[in-house]
Amino acid sequence: MSSKLRLIWSALVAFVFYFAWAYWANNIEGIDRETVLRAAFVQASFSASVTLVFTFVLEKAVAKFGGSCFSLVFIVPVLCSVHSKTRHNLAILNTFNEALDAAATHLKGKCVTGSLLAPLVPLSVQASLVIMVNVINQTPNLWLTVAPSIFFSALYGYSYTFTLLKQRN
Repeated sequence: MSSKLRLIWSALVAFVFYFAWAYWANNIEGIDRETVLRAAFVQASFSASVTLVFTFVLEKAVAKFGGSCFSLVFIVPVLCSVHSKTRHNLAILNTFNEALDAAATHLKGKCVTGSLLAPLVPLSVQASLVIMVNVINQTPNLWLTVAPSIFFSALYGYSYTFTLLKQRN
């Protein structure tokens, strides 16, 4: 299947699924049909558009980073200081630093394919945008409307990434 066809199919599936989901999630007593349909259309249109962009960016990211590796040592955050230098806070800081040092030692020399990070940026953008668009739209049942979009975008992002990697090999 060509890249363009994958983009079109993914956007179409997203539109249909999220229209149905948002319609169901907001079709509750006391909400007029116009508001329900508007919420469903906004969520479906947004999801189709974002899925199109998400898929495009994902394909580019996998193409660029699919063969790259990064060391797990650089994933481990470094705790520099604590606000209050009490004995209790310093003990917690030392415990965290010891755990981080142990993790860095254990992970030294091990690496992970760079494509594992590929879905994170588009997913973060998608989650922020879907929440913002539905807040602006005053979607009645916000979290029930957007939670599946975020969850399935993550699932889709990683499934799509691994499918692309498998096709390359």
